[in-house]
Amino acid sequence: MKKINQFLFAFISVLAVSCTADDVENRPVVSKIATPEMTAPTTAKQYVLKEVNASSDADRFVWTAAQYSESVVVQYSLMMDVSGGDFTKAQTLVKTSSVTQASVSVKALNQAAIELGAVPGTPKQFDVKVMATVSGGVPTESAKVITISINTYSGLIAYPFTDWYLVGDATVAGWDNNNKNQVLFRGGTNPKEYRFTGYFKAGYFKLISTLGQWAPMYGKGDAGTIVSRAKDADPDPASFEIATAGYYTFTMNTETLKYTLVPYNATAATSYTRIGFIGSSRTGTDAGWSGDDTPMVKSTFDTHLWTLTITLFDGKGKFRANNAWDKSWGGDTAFAAFPTQGVSGGDIPVARSKYKILFNDLDGSYMMFPNQE
Repeated sequence: MKKINQFLFAFISVLAVSCTADDVENRPVVSKIATPEMTAPTTAKQYVLKEVNASSDADRFVWTAAQYSESVVVQYSLMMDVSGGDFTKAQTLVKTSSVTQASVSVKALNQAAIELGAVPGTPKQFDVKVMATVSGGVPTESAKVITISINTYSGLIAYPFTDWYLVGDATVAGWDNNNKNQVLFRGGTNPKEYRFTGYFKAGYFKLISTLGQWAPMYGKGDAGTIVSRAKDADPDPASFEIATAGYYTFTMNTETLKYTLVPYNATAATSYTRIGFIGSSRTGTDAGWSGDDTPMVKSTFDTHLWTLTITLFDGKGKFRANNAWDKSWGGDTAFAAFPTQGVSGGDIPVARSKYKILFNDLDGSYMMFPNQE
């Protein structure tokens, strides 16, 4: 009886596979009948964008529906490139699902134009078209484009902070004041607090706030204080000393003028092979939370430090290890924070801009510099 049941199970399994194969073979092939084409605005329309209207709609873009041989769900992407461009580096203004129109805000249109090389206050021409995508099909793009003129405003994100960088033979940059110097991570709730946990070589270091300049500067004072050198004519302060190469935590407060420099035990720290950035700010939609994250670049000087240059949209984001959610880090403040190690934190708020991002996997510290070229 047992053998009969086994035979019957095997027969049904083969039959099921055969049916599945037949289903695949008989599945209708979706073919394109008509491409989506822009109907509004009309070509040659001019836009003079003002920052005061950033949250308002710049215009409503309308296009015809893409047509296919079968009934399918169509995803549309409204894309913009420089006039005469090939759209390989186009900016996506908006995405919709089966909807053939969308409003684009002044801020989104302005930022996209700037990303494509617009100079604020100077009109520049751009081409706009639509791409339609269906599951398992080849994307279909407009056969024609509309050309519009956009006069942008600066679009720069307010960044009212002072950053401080390490310089000295104990650091990655050496005594070069403009050599990819390591920045101190800044507190998210108190911008006067700075901290860096990382690797130092045996030697000395100081702090500078403007790359390429030796003032303003902070050096070592007496009794745990920092000494300011406000301008080049001021006396050169003493250096902080690292007697033995290794990991240390350096903190300073530019309001109280106090600092600490203590060893950090990194022997038990995890050495990650990948750290990535993920979130709705990658796409401007919740789809940015799905799929693979955007990998960061690991430092060769300190394997716990990571960097990434990326254009982000209005949204939120997080850091995570090994392209999975087993270990992640976040925060509740834009631009910077040093969360407590082991606490994932909230979702980092992000405004649309091109960023240089720094992340420290030892303590979850992050820095996000907007307005990158």
